[in-house]
Amino acid sequence: MAPAATPPTPEIASLSLQGNAPKGFAKRDALCAAELEVQALWEREKVFECNPSYNNEGEKDDKFIVTFPYPYSNGHLHLGHAFSLTKAVFRAQFERNRGKNSLFPFAFHCTGMPIQAAANKLKSEITQFGTPPIFPEEDPTIRAKMEADIAAAAKAKADKAAATGNKAKGGKTKLVQKSGTGIVRQWNILKRMVPEEEIPEFADPTYWLRYFPPIGVEHMKRFGSGVDWRRAFITTSINGYYDAFIRWQFNVLREKGKVLFGKRNNVYSIVDGQVCADHDRSEGEGVGPQEYVLIKLQVLAPDHGQERHGKMEKLLKSVEDKGRAGSVYLVPATLRPETMYGQTNCFILPTGEYGAYYIDATDEVFIMSARAARGLACQAYDAAKDVYFTKEFGKITCLETFSGDELLGLPLKAPNATYEKVYTLPLLTISMGKGTGVVTSVPSDAPDDYVALKALQDKPDFAAKYGITPDMVDPFEVVPIISIEGYGDASAVFICEKLGITSPNEKAKLTQAKDETYLKGFTLGVMTVGPYSGKKVSEAKPLVKDEMIAAGQAHLYFEPESKVVSRTNDECVVASTDQWYLAYGEESWCSAVKKHVLDSETFNAYDDTSLEKYDATLDWLKEWACTRQFGLGTFLPWDKQWVIESLSDSTIYMAYYTIAHYLQGENNLNGEESKSPENIKVEDLTDDVFNFIYRKGAPLPGSSGIPSETLTKMRDEFRYWYPMDLRVSAKDLIPNHLTMALYNHAAIWDDEPDLWPRGYYTNGHIMVDAEKMSKSKGNFLMMLETINSYSADATRFACADAGDTLDDANFSRDTANAAIVSLSNEATWIKEIL
Repeated sequence: MAPAATPPTPEIASLSLQGNAPKGFAKRDALCAAELEVQALWEREKVFECNPSYNNEGEKDDKFIVTFPYPYSNGHLHLGHAFSLTKAVFRAQFERNRGKNSLFPFAFHCTGMPIQAAANKLKSEITQFGTPPIFPEEDPTIRAKMEADIAAAAKAKADKAAATGNKAKGGKTKLVQKSGTGIVRQWNILKRMVPEEEIPEFADPTYWLRYFPPIGVEHMKRFGSGVDWRRAFITTSINGYYDAFIRWQFNVLREKGKVLFGKRNNVYSIVDGQVCADHDRSEGEGVGPQEYVLIKLQVLAPDHGQERHGKMEKLLKSVEDKGRAGSVYLVPATLRPETMYGQTNCFILPTGEYGAYYIDATDEVFIMSARAARGLACQAYDAAKDVYFTKEFGKITCLETFSGDELLGLPLKAPNATYEKVYTLPLLTISMGKGTGVVTSVPSDAPDDYVALKALQDKPDFAAKYGITPDMVDPFEVVPIISIEGYGDASAVFICEKLGITSPNEKAKLTQAKDETYLKGFTLGVMTVGPYSGKKVSEAKPLVKDEMIAAGQAHLYFEPESKVVSRTNDECVVASTDQWYLAYGEESWCSAVKKHVLDSETFNAYDDTSLEKYDATLDWLKEWACTRQFGLGTFLPWDKQWVIESLSDSTIYMAYYTIAHYLQGENNLNGEESKSPENIKVEDLTDDVFNFIYRKGAPLPGSSGIPSETLTKMRDEFRYWYPMDLRVSAKDLIPNHLTMALYNHAAIWDDEPDLWPRGYYTNGHIMVDAEKMSKSKGNFLMMLETINSYSADATRFACADAGDTLDDANFSRDTANAAIVSLSNEATWIKEIL
């Protein structure tokens, strides 16, 4: 709103409207003009610069500090940022109106792989296609061929799915979908944000750090964010001040035994050559490693004289000639090793593609999908002895390839099974994107297995279609292995009959059946066979697993819980790597954080569902790989071949806000020493200095280039603003950043829980006009674009109206338009009254 002394503009005084839509843009433009005038006044008067204040008795005035996760600086701020921001902006102003000394600082995150990966991709495009690049898809002839190839691939996928009885998902047959060309080019992404002649500069990753953060500041100011910009900064070693702060943080964590080193299984990008954490991913945020047990099903000599087994016979002969008879195995990956007593067969996808891979560690051959073999080649066979499955990390030798059909009808010897010999049978619903593409069958306790086996037994014509003879299926009856009260000793049979499931294509019912029997089996089931008969399944499972591994019948195998793709477009695996890691989940550390979070006197989650999510995250969040071997960031102070990753350098930076204006000051995001308000040099920011500022009882450094008066002021300012009263964020940061921030505060200030965060408010994501924001739909709104369309105040009104819960909120453009009218009419009325 403009100052009272400003007379009403002629446009506002005379404008009339019909309905809710503004006539032309006069009202919006008048609002924007008033906003700019007031924002200039705020800046001149330094309205939002907050310093410690005390009453006459020397006691500190009531304060309130709210923070917001610093956005990643690889582009412009969008409406999603704006929506979450309003929660912080509104609360800061509310507390200010209540008379509190209210601080809202802000910064920009540049650590990690996204900027580095984008710069590398741009550099590659320029090298390959010139400056400006001439991409092949811009040629009409080449484009037509590319579209034809995509259409043919989509048809082949559909035909393959139809042949297996599955319904294919719609394939993209037009290059124009998604990005306008179908091929995402970094040059074209930047072209939408920066002048084209400047794009080549972005091949240097540090150029991103100099370009986007200052623009972010201007967009935030235009939004009326009410930030104390003296405290703003960027991350990475480019900013020496923040770099020193992060080095201190990690030295303290190591001192307290929270940073450890060892071989750990983490989601990993082979292309990048390093662990791929949440912020390094384009797909699969929040996905962690899943442990499986590879069961070794020994391939016996084919016994039905089928021609399709020619390759296998040659492989078995070749292995036998080398003195390794009996060392070829199909290796299904299972989550339930305790059920292997009930194996009746093994399933293969008839149209799947498999390979026979040589395992150096055991001098054996494993038959599995290429995808699974790629992951296994990155994993330790014996971590304690530093022995991997293959001699060369990430590389595995393929001795032979097989179609799924060529593996059907093979006789196998299955460990722990009742039957001496079982056979490979067809299953059309196997996903080659999960596990090894090989599935061992336990029809007593797995509904999918029971229905698939019964279909083959009841439909000999169907079995014959895949070359399966009656003796491969008919003799194999269900083997009871687990007793569950109310379900009997063959829970899969019971539940399938109860739900009337007769076909493998009844996926919804099978999912229900699987979830029910697996849960009941694990929690209530009792083993009825094997050495652990009489024990609960939950107790027997780890014992059977360890026993099979010790006997050489099985191995551990890991893969991501679901698909993970890195910023460099590499589908990730799970790898065993030497790694510095934070010991999240350690009992005493976790207990201290839980006690803090679950006590309403010390922490406010503002929503019961959010509180449950923190509780659940604390239960599952364990050891976290905190370093990478390349990318932007801060080098690990005691081992400089490692860079601290982006979720690990962003956990206590809220404390840095309290002193940043002494070190960097306004208009100094990069931390240039020449602009330091107190003339502080980076080299003077020793661990002793930070200890004095941040840790209770730490002595004043004996010799420092920083005056003791300045050090005391910084220490006192930290003590004034801390603890952080509120952090506002989208809900997707609960499983990582927000919980990690709690952990790190509890570690650094373990003797001062009064300094731990006091509250987190989380909200859902933003939709536009009840649809998910999407570039392809044309409703992906940037923050400045939205401000220019509706004004900052109308945008804020629409954000306020959008929603406040964990459910996704809805930004309505009609509401924004209506707000223009309401605000304009209100402004006119106030000016007329005054």
